[in-house]
Amino acid sequence: MRTKKMWEMTWPEVQEAIENGMGVMLPVGAIEQHGCHLPLVTDTIIPTRLCTEIAENTNMIVAAPVSYGTYSRPQSGGGQGFIGTTSVTGITLVHQVEDILREFLRHGFKKIVIFNWHMENSNFLYEAAYRATERGTRMDVKVVVMETPFDSFDDETMAVLYPDGFPGWGLEHAAMFETAIMLHIAPELVHMERAVDGEVEDKAFYDVLPIEQRFTTPSGSLWKATLATKEKGACAWNALLNTLIPVIRKEFE
Repeated sequence: MRTKKMWEMTWPEVQEAIENGMGVMLPVGAIEQHGCHLPLVTDTIIPTRLCTEIAENTNMIVAAPVSYGTYSRPQSGGGQGFIGTTSVTGITLVHQVEDILREFLRHGFKKIVIFNWHMENSNFLYEAAYRATERGTRMDVKVVVMETPFDSFDDETMAVLYPDGFPGWGLEHAAMFETAIMLHIAPELVHMERAVDGEVEDKAFYDVLPIEQRFTTPSGSLWKATLATKEKGACAWNALLNTLIPVIRKEFE
């Protein structure tokens, strides 16, 4: 194929892909602060690039990403107090993604993947898929909702990424993990000289409204961004692909 990016394809090329039994992947992210050193679009760049590489190794194409996500929470994204973080309500995201999925179904796609990188989107995306498939009762289509694939990293990978201990995925916002991945896939967008290590004052299992500063950091990085390297980014990227590609093949091929 000339391209597997749906937004670069002509409509006859999309039609041909559908007739050949190909599926479609929908990356979903956010426009959200990522510290002083990463771009607001980090949560959209990463899943879009992942989906593109996955598509090159599977029978899938990639739809244009959904870039605006739901409200950032203090202990996983820094909260809504940062300039630039631009969010939508949960119900807006549900309706938008449901509408997109219904359009995919109208086109004739039978294999659909929603791939999310913004933690706060998760349940809303499942609801959108549930609604678009008539409460999960449509038997002629399969929708896979994917998030947090890094939860399944093996001990060897985690030892490379976190030789001094793992802080937890919630605190990895704009910290080592995302910074390392961006150094690997989009180094021109990373300003390591501006990276600031952060530490949340009050690590709690709950959030409070109105948002209190003790649940986030002044920079927006919730842990140690300066520990990131390109080598760690390559390790994380390969681990992600090695996790995700077999899942797509298992479910759809």
